Amino acid sequence: MNVMVIGSGGREHALAWKLSQSPRADRVFVAPGNVGTFYDAENVPIDPMNFADVIRFAKENNVGLVAVGPETPLCGGLVDALSAEGIRAFGPSRAAARLEGSKIFCKNALKLGCIPTAEFATFDNAQNALNYLREREDKPIVVKADGLAAGKGVCVCDNREQAIQAVQEMAMDKKFGSAGEKLVIEERLDGEEASVLAITDGKTILTLPPCQDHKAAYDGDKGPNTGGMGAYCPAPVVSEEMLHWVEENILVRTVHVMNRLESPFSGVLYAGLMIGRQGPKVLEFNTRFGDPECQPLLMRLKTDLLTIMEATVDRQLDKIGPLEWDPRPVVGVVMASEGYPGKSAYGRPIRGLEDVAGMSDVKVFHSGTRVNDKGEIVNAGGRVLTVTAFGESIALAKKNAYEAVRKIRWEGAWCRHDISDKAAQG
Repeated sequence: MNVMVIGSGGREHALAWKLSQSPRADRVFVAPGNVGTFYDAENVPIDPMNFADVIRFAKENNVGLVAVGPETPLCGGLVDALSAEGIRAFGPSRAAARLEGSKIFCKNALKLGCIPTAEFATFDNAQNALNYLREREDKPIVVKADGLAAGKGVCVCDNREQAIQAVQEMAMDKKFGSAGEKLVIEERLDGEEASVLAITDGKTILTLPPCQDHKAAYDGDKGPNTGGMGAYCPAPVVSEEMLHWVEENILVRTVHVMNRLESPFSGVLYAGLMIGRQGPKVLEFNTRFGDPECQPLLMRLKTDLLTIMEATVDRQLDKIGPLEWDPRPVVGVVMASEGYPGKSAYGRPIRGLEDVAGMSDVKVFHSGTRVNDKGEIVNAGGRVLTVTAFGESIALAKKNAYEAVRKIRWEGAWCRHDISDKAAQG
């Protein structure tokens, strides 16, 4: 069958790359795609938010399944629009995607399901949030924009002064546009972060191996939050026993809660966890594969992804046996543009991709790339590449990934140097 992937980032490159390996996939289209998907699939110049064009293309090209990658079209209702036209689509409905699209909806759902999370308060205007902060004890706190903010709408604050500044930037200065019109303020949890993703059709759950993302920009988890500077899989901080606990007490409960809210969930349910002394607690939910967690996960996946997605859409996941995984760990390192996560400088030629293409057990997934008028591949986004590598151990996977990173250069390129170090510390 023909398959269509929606999006243009590293996650979508990984999805297209893996789907193209399916013996049942005839053509894999990516809308709009990037330089990497141009080589691994077929790019089509369609804006993911132009639902009419997506539907028209899917019908005209006999697309049997659409996999929606990013959160914005999911929260905008692309799956609903496709389904209404009889086009099978992998991903949650607009109602179910509220788990990611609204931090307030998410926290209320967690509370309803008695799912462990940080204590919180919600606000629909800045003044009430500021009054709350001034009246409460001065201690570390987290301020979150309610809406989508490309993974950057969270401010981890050490004290009241920082929290007040965060509220002013989000709700008054509109740093994240309309996303900050409503706010969540919650206690700051201590511990180690991990990501546990599952694929569900609303009745069956397939829990995937745990990953660890690195949100902070700089080594040692310093600096501002980003969309993710690297990830590795599996993450030893989540033991097999803990993974079962997370499945039963977080993932299963969330699926039940969404059914109770008449917003049944289908697709990828991503639990961002903080693992502290009291065990795992939910920091956030995403309603799609994470970027960059998707890249190491799909590198390791050996089961046919197209078969999994079809079974999810058809509510037949119970007929899929245990997923098969490459036993080797994978480490993915994000290479970013100068200035990221702030304003970045684009259009700089990238060298060394051909050298890395010859390395075994290494794959470079593109995010922010394009081809200029001279035919050169140049950077065209904040996060540009995810350099992903296997290894017989996490340490060796890291060594292989950074060996590949050193071969790739453009003016202003940078990355974190400690991706996966927490695994060794553990």
